[in-house]
Amino acid sequence: MTKNNGDTTIATVTTTSATPTETPALEAVLRQHAEQQYAEELAELAKHDDRQRPPNWQLSPWAVRTYLLGGRLPNGFEVSPKYIGNARLIEIAVATLATDRALLLYGVPGTAKSWVSEHIAAAVTGDSTMMIQGTAGTDESAIRYGWNYARLLVEGPSPAALVVSPMMRAMQEGKIARIEELTRIPAEVQDTLITILSEKTLPVPELGMEVQARKGFNVIATANNRDKGVNELSSALMRRFNTVVLPLPATIEEEIDIVDRRVASLGRALELPAEKPALEEIRRVVTVFRELRDGLTADGKTKVKSPSGTLSTAEAISVMTNGLTMAAYYGDGVLHADDLAAGITGAIIKDPVQDRVVWLEYLQTVVKERDGWKDLYRACHEVL
Repeated sequence: MTKNNGDTTIATVTTTSATPTETPALEAVLRQHAEQQYAEELAELAKHDDRQRPPNWQLSPWAVRTYLLGGRLPNGFEVSPKYIGNARLIEIAVATLATDRALLLYGVPGTAKSWVSEHIAAAVTGDSTMMIQGTAGTDESAIRYGWNYARLLVEGPSPAALVVSPMMRAMQEGKIARIEELTRIPAEVQDTLITILSEKTLPVPELGMEVQARKGFNVIATANNRDKGVNELSSALMRRFNTVVLPLPATIEEEIDIVDRRVASLGRALELPAEKPALEEIRRVVTVFRELRDGLTADGKTKVKSPSGTLSTAEAISVMTNGLTMAAYYGDGVLHADDLAAGITGAIIKDPVQDRVVWLEYLQTVVKERDGWKDLYRACHEVL
């Protein structure tokens, strides 16, 4: 449908999402969207949120912050923290979305950029699904719009033949569009965002019309500069983003807390018949990763070589979840060093030559000599 607004033609494209004949119950879904998994918390926050909300926001910036960082509501309801770290970074990120500037979450892989992006979108608009996954093969149609070529050949260009992208839908509905791994998208495709971010409009020249963004529309993008295939953002595009750098956890206790919470959540979602891992096992994995990342042991006495990988918190979570699965299905249900060894080794050795030398040296000079770590040393040596 089109309507005239002075000299400007504005397009409103109506679409219906394709839904399967039978929608599985939420309990049967492997991974629920944030707004589904934490629906109770979002509803409680909405009930007690009496602060001013930006146009088309479901919650106020204060409530979004509380949802991300956790807290206790006046009625005693406990909101779980989704992000453990510098609260000011979350405040800056949320405040950015209340302006006309887009948000870029930047950092090394595994610093919860996608996690934060999803939860902010869920809290602000109640819908985190308007997402574009950036890859080397992402083309303009993923960001702007595409065409149903069967209808295009029969009918010619028409609104009915238009395939609406998540970006266009977010503009129409005044919601947040998410772009994952922006720097993996080719530079010429990245620049299609410039008009959207600066003019808040998406031209459709084939139909002689445009889609103008409703209030509440904005974009959250994530990016890192460590992966292969990175395409640097142009200065013109960078100027249209406020950049928030999400760092690795500042302390080992903070990182252990993050891993403990996420592993417990994943264990429940996967229905693993195993005991929750002891904090001591989590501490050992996190300690190994932090020391190899920093190139220095925790006591500051021994320098160690760093492997080629990032050894992020996300990888520690993956190692612990994999170990929990091994313990559940091939062990006694209790997490032991044998269950973790293969996962730790696989996370560290990305380069089969260079990283293997680094890992062997660390095992000999650090793990072997540490009190109470002999079982981890033997288990890791066996899988090499």
